[in-house]
Amino acid sequence: MRVGAASLAGGIFGVLGTLCFLVAFGTDYWLVASENCGVHFWPTQATLDRDKDANGTKVQSEEAVTASPPSLLLHHEGFFWRCVFPMQPATHTVLATLFTNQPDSKMCIHGYLFPLPVALGQVPHPTYDTTAVFRGFWTVLIIFGLVSALTGGSFLVCGVPFMSHKLYKLGGVFLIAAACLFLFTLLLYVLWMEVVDVPRYILQELGESCPDARVSVFYGLSFMVAAAGVPLELVSGLVFLLVSHALLRANQ
Repeated sequence: MRVGAASLAGGIFGVLGTLCFLVAFGTDYWLVASENCGVHFWPTQATLDRDKDANGTKVQSEEAVTASPPSLLLHHEGFFWRCVFPMQPATHTVLATLFTNQPDSKMCIHGYLFPLPVALGQVPHPTYDTTAVFRGFWTVLIIFGLVSALTGGSFLVCGVPFMSHKLYKLGGVFLIAAACLFLFTLLLYVLWMEVVDVPRYILQELGESCPDARVSVFYGLSFMVAAAGVPLELVSGLVFLLVSHALLRANQ
């Protein structure tokens, strides 16, 4: 009875921790930043419709958008995408990244290789070297952490019907490994935020266009979700190691 209750508690913690890791991996809100430089280059015209006439000739109609230019641009990025969209100063920067508050004017590029694709000038460029190293290690850690969490969960699912102490032990080890990998990911990310010139990283595609640009940098919601998943996954792994030890003693 005690083993069953402990397994249930460990399973709940493990599922919640793995879900946190999946959400953190699948969302692009690790880095959140706002700046007032890119607004000077933000497009002010949009093509509203394109059609063809009866003869098949393409007809293009354009209408100028007279809306006032945005005051700030908000950047957010994660593993998959790096996005930017306009925002007003009255909006809280982190809250502006919520899924329910995404404007149609958002522009995104693939994030998993950034900043490597934008190094179009001198190679190696002094702006990109350190950032690329941090980005590479961060990418490897987050992928291996997620794989470890899913592998540990698979071992536990297979171990429940047979009450196998070996599968419980393997599952617990993989869950603890996933927690450690995501903890290293978070520590590396904090080190990157505190050591690297992140405002320069945000503005690197604009070069020296705005030497006095105002940049604000924040830890995003994806980072917070990943941080919440680490203790859950660690507790789950420890519980299943204890369950494995209890099953081994019961079978002796």
